[in-house]
Amino acid sequence: MTDIKSESNAPTERVAPFHYDARGQQCFTWTLTDCKITDPVQLRIGPDLILPVIFIPGVMGSNLRSVSKHLDQESEPVWTLDYGALGLPTHLLAQWITKEAGFRQRRLHPERVEVDNQGAVPDVPLGMVQENGQLLPAARKAALRERYRERGWGEVGQTSYDRFLRWLEHVLNSPTVPRHENYALELDDKHWEDPTATYRRLTPGVDVFMPGLNGLDRNGSDGGVKPLTTDDLLAGARFNMPVHAFGYNWLASNTDSAKKLKERIETLLEQYGDRCTQVLLVTHSMGGLIARQCATLPGMEAAICGIIHGVMPTNGAPVAYRRCKVGMRDEDYGTSLVIGGSGEEVTAVFAQSPAALQLLPTRRYSPGWLKLLREEQSRTTPAMPAIPSPSQCPYETIYLERHRWWGLVKEEWLAPKGGTAIEWTHYARAIGFAKEFHEELGTYYHPNTYVFYGSDTNIASFESIRWTIRPGLRPARTTQPPIPIEALLEARNSDIQHNGRTPLYARGQSGLASPTLRYVDATSPSEKLQYSDWELHCEMQDGIGDGTVPISSGRAPLDQAKHGQVKEQLEMRGFEHEGPFRNEQVKLITLQWILKLAAHARKS
Repeated sequence: MTDIKSESNAPTERVAPFHYDARGQQCFTWTLTDCKITDPVQLRIGPDLILPVIFIPGVMGSNLRSVSKHLDQESEPVWTLDYGALGLPTHLLAQWITKEAGFRQRRLHPERVEVDNQGAVPDVPLGMVQENGQLLPAARKAALRERYRERGWGEVGQTSYDRFLRWLEHVLNSPTVPRHENYALELDDKHWEDPTATYRRLTPGVDVFMPGLNGLDRNGSDGGVKPLTTDDLLAGARFNMPVHAFGYNWLASNTDSAKKLKERIETLLEQYGDRCTQVLLVTHSMGGLIARQCATLPGMEAAICGIIHGVMPTNGAPVAYRRCKVGMRDEDYGTSLVIGGSGEEVTAVFAQSPAALQLLPTRRYSPGWLKLLREEQSRTTPAMPAIPSPSQCPYETIYLERHRWWGLVKEEWLAPKGGTAIEWTHYARAIGFAKEFHEELGTYYHPNTYVFYGSDTNIASFESIRWTIRPGLRPARTTQPPIPIEALLEARNSDIQHNGRTPLYARGQSGLASPTLRYVDATSPSEKLQYSDWELHCEMQDGIGDGTVPISSGRAPLDQAKHGQVKEQLEMRGFEHEGPFRNEQVKLITLQWILKLAAHARKS
């Protein structure tokens, strides 16, 4: 027979709610109860040490606002990636879709913008960002938003990173769900010292596998790394891992952004006090270059316990050259409405932005990535040697080529109508900064580096830029011979008609053809024709990768780093360059690497 009285007198489990302050300290609250209620109140103490995880976005992934010229003048949003219709940054699209090159040049200038921390942030509790139950609902939401802003979440694009940041904060710091349950690990009885215990403890020295990571192509400096172990989980359990974000001015030099990242790291170490001695960096695209450069600054290699690089343009990307020549319209029409559909629109911003120029192929990129081909009998053959040759420097050979048509910048585009003209000397200085940045960074990698890159056969990328020469449409009664193909490499900008899109026209001119010549109704109006000796077509992708970074640049870290620095490098599929952190496998491998790094982070 059940003892009803004993059941009614069983102690009631009472757990005090808590939240964290800005220094990561647990703050417990409890309302006094009647003295007849004597059941103990539990204060569940979490880890005392702190290892901040800082996410660094890719180029164009940070929110920007105008710099106020006067104290009484308010800044205006210039680039904000908040959710709009269908979860897309439709407000950004509406802001830029009709803007011409001159307007873009004036607004998107590295010295006229700064990071904007007022992007949209969550107003719900996640991980260590918890409600103070003593506040009213509206005040709670305001307090939560403020805490996310303190973490830097408002500095980065909501459309690209919000879901990943939320997920990462939850799985690393959930106050109610044990970490091992959030990690979705394959744990069975052998992983527990006592599988039946109320509060179970992991058995040391047992391998742990994460479902969903099977089949990945793994390459490490030692032929791969060991799987996650219970020792890693036990060691990492020493830390709370608050997720921060670092937005930066992606128009200014990455050298400047690296210095600001150093300042942010030092601020966090001071904020969290003696319970925090290191940070962990997770990067996307160009953010990886900034993180590597930051780690070379005094004291930073020791302050960073490790860096996870996602789709980093290690040696640059030829697509950056292509967009300066012909825009983005034939790559991605929707994105081109914001970034620029023509070479003139892209150049107006690109040529004055050191960070953008630092995405161009470096001297370490494979030689001969700029090719001039001729089309003969439905096949293409080299019309002349590809450039740069192994002995040539791309900065002088291509980026500072001022007169030949295949140089990076068409000089007249530096002074678009309605813009603020860029002198060639200023542009040349910016190229010099890019070269200096590439040479300073060199082949440096943090001693604890993890890398993933895109290698999807269904996502074409530009390994090289190919200009194909095709016969042009010549006027009916012309007697002037065409420019010899062999002379096209030396042809000057004045010899080539170029409206910022492909194709270009050698000795081009516009004319009108009568309808009868065009085999249409004779009553039709005359049709405008583009006459030329030759058409120069900038071809589409010729390789694989993630759509932006080709495989050769993405996988370069393992070949360049010193032995043992790259702990693991993964070739991955199923995502394009902008959105890897929406991919489930990417999220899981990032989590596993964070746990690996946390296990070896310094306690004091």
